[in-house]
Amino acid sequence: MPSNHLAFYDTKPYDREYFAVAAERAHVSLDFHDFRLSAATARSAAGAQAVCVFVNDRLDRECLTTLGELGVKLVALRCAGFNNVDQAAARSLGISVVRVPAYSPHAVAEHSVALLLTLNRKIHRAYNRVREQNFSLGGLVGFNLQGKSVGIIGTGKIGRVAAEIFKGFGCRVLAQDLVPSPDWAALHGVTYTTLETLLAESDVVTLHLPLTPATHHLVNAATLARMKRGAYLINTSRGKLVETSAIIRALKSGHLGGVALDVYEEEEGIFFEDLSGAVLQDDELARLMSFPNVLITAHQAFLTREALSEIARVTMDNIVRFRDGVPLLAECVVA
Repeated sequence: MPSNHLAFYDTKPYDREYFAVAAERAHVSLDFHDFRLSAATARSAAGAQAVCVFVNDRLDRECLTTLGELGVKLVALRCAGFNNVDQAAARSLGISVVRVPAYSPHAVAEHSVALLLTLNRKIHRAYNRVREQNFSLGGLVGFNLQGKSVGIIGTGKIGRVAAEIFKGFGCRVLAQDLVPSPDWAALHGVTYTTLETLLAESDVVTLHLPLTPATHHLVNAATLARMKRGAYLINTSRGKLVETSAIIRALKSGHLGGVALDVYEEEEGIFFEDLSGAVLQDDELARLMSFPNVLITAHQAFLTREALSEIARVTMDNIVRFRDGVPLLAECVVA
């Protein structure tokens, strides 16, 4: 990569703040764009040798072909997931793809627990009441986490941190992963089991796994039916792990006790935007928001100072390594 020019997409003020510092240290110039990268906007990368993108940028074959024609040699994802990139197309075009595999597992795991505590203890509802000088406690009954069974689906770095936090609450922690970590589990008192057993025995199920063809709609009508009646579902991973229509039906029937989401399968064009003056066009999201036992945040689990600093540092390190011909760290490369 002969120059130090980077086109930066879907930027928000916090991106600019943290990446400007990292870019200055790395002697890389940035063109910040607030719009997303797609086939329709790819020509805006003219003059750049690399592009930096986020979860809702869409790098399909058409987009990548245009980038290749413009001389772009590197796609730098400032996130862990890469399901929005056509990997086969990138390989065929000679475009390398890198990511930030573990910017802050604590940030996401802690947000998962915060969502559960807020939803279970009705803290958001109590906050609104008190601001209106309503100090009644009716309808605010929750349950103790101590002694409950929590199922962790996916025990990568985030899932392991979440499991350790729940153990600190005195929970029985079950786990399921295609590649278990038995030494870690033995050290922390976590029990690996089958998905069927985890769903049947858990009072809380929390998702911490990537989106792949095999995990798409992992939570669907069939898997929900196997869950304990009244159980809570938490998702801070990828929206398409969960079939929205199925959880709506499970909420309406009372089978699900509560749902907390930081991601949504059709979040593109909604999350990260201020739509307060508009009519929400997504009927399923609007229906979800109408349930008193549903809590939704707009993909903010990563949003801590520590995580933003690490995202900027690793992304710029990937770019500089590529520019200077230094081998990329294996865990950062999208195969």
